[in-house]
Amino acid sequence: MIHKELKAFPQNFLWGAASAAYQVEGAWNEEGKGLSNWDQFVRIPGKTFKGTTGDTAVGHYRRYKEDVQLMAEMGLKAYRFSVAWARIFPEGKGKVNEKGIEFYDSLINELIKHDIEPIVTLYHWDLPQALQEEYGGWESRQIIGDFTAYSTELFKRFGDRVKYWVSLNEQNIFTMFGYRNSMHPPGVKDDKLFYQVNHHANLANASVIKAFRSYVPEGKIGPSFAYTPSYPRSPEPKDIIASENAEELNSHWWMDVYAWGKYPKAAWDYLEKEGLAPSLEAGDLELLQEGKPDFMGLNYYQTATFEANPLDGGVSEGEMNTTGKKGTTKASGVPGLYRTADNPSLEKTNWDWTIDPQGLRVALRRITSRYQLPVLISENGLGEFDKLEEDGKVNDDYRIAFIRAHIQSMQEAISDGVELLGYCVWSFTDLLSWLNGFQKRYGFVYVNQHEEGEHDLKRTKKKSFYWYSEVIKSNGETL
Repeated sequence: MIHKELKAFPQNFLWGAASAAYQVEGAWNEEGKGLSNWDQFVRIPGKTFKGTTGDTAVGHYRRYKEDVQLMAEMGLKAYRFSVAWARIFPEGKGKVNEKGIEFYDSLINELIKHDIEPIVTLYHWDLPQALQEEYGGWESRQIIGDFTAYSTELFKRFGDRVKYWVSLNEQNIFTMFGYRNSMHPPGVKDDKLFYQVNHHANLANASVIKAFRSYVPEGKIGPSFAYTPSYPRSPEPKDIIASENAEELNSHWWMDVYAWGKYPKAAWDYLEKEGLAPSLEAGDLELLQEGKPDFMGLNYYQTATFEANPLDGGVSEGEMNTTGKKGTTKASGVPGLYRTADNPSLEKTNWDWTIDPQGLRVALRRITSRYQLPVLISENGLGEFDKLEEDGKVNDDYRIAFIRAHIQSMQEAISDGVELLGYCVWSFTDLLSWLNGFQKRYGFVYVNQHEEGEHDLKRTKKKSFYWYSEVIKSNGETL
């Protein structure tokens, strides 16, 4: 659609930024916090870039008031952050750690004091290690009750002030990386277990949304999904089918369950034939039906292009670029379904992620047309090598160009009929990348933190900080 005139952003649009507890807080074993799966996993040699950990991260636990002051200076309308489950329940369940409650209570109040809408994520990958050791964490149905009890505690404590909640962050990533390619905890490679773990997460998500209705009746809740829209490599039907296969198994497999409470038929039939479909128990489908969200959270970074992949001798597991050396990613796929292919029309980042602002418009329209749900962009941003110049400035014009182009696509999507609630740029400050250390920087605020040595964590506003401030002030008119 080409519009003669674009619709304006809504007056109450949530211009925001985002973070995750493990990536920013630090204070990994302070004031009663229990161990998380990531606290354990990063201590395995070779799992992270130069052995980086979140022990200190960027020190947000001690410097949250300074960070919120910077948000207020920018004019931020919303801040999405996650709660560390093990900071609230050190053992994953049982006794509440009141010091943990106090921290998030203070953070929420500080945000509200500066007219910044808190958006609370219940789970952003840091599972209490005690639950992993007791019953395998997401491998057991016991997680459903424990995650619901933990979430309910947060609803009771913060629901009077927090309107927007995200249930699970990128369920497709933490299940896939934890149980399919072993790059995240618990470091398992087991396709059958991957699909079973994912089913348990679906049930936990639905259970929490159902409980939410009783405790925060005026609030809004939804999952955030890492959606990478699929394109065919060519107009050949075999590549179009490969793209459809990827969309079905990599996207509909999750979002259909969130929105409709049922698995997509083509994907289910395929997995059942392969002996990979999850085992269902009585009442599962009914619970999934009761977990319809108020919005779909969208974490959008890139699109992916696919081509046909032969059943015999086809490509399977590829190789991710976790070093920032462009061109080191290797094709991946599923024999008989699809394989990734280069898209010559798109540029790439140093981490080989495609740069495709129009892909965001595609994602927003597909979600809107298929699910008829409002969308909150819960993550979108550019990770790059940022340099602090001798004059104390960070001239990240490339980040400004990236975000500007994506905001333009958002406005086009709104003009197409998408109901867009807000835009949470990843991230406000620089933070610890799960696998890439501190070298891959996303923030509007530079943090003096690196992989090696002790650093003072000094905050420095980047050029993009001042630019995004003007975007917010003009409600998206000044780009």
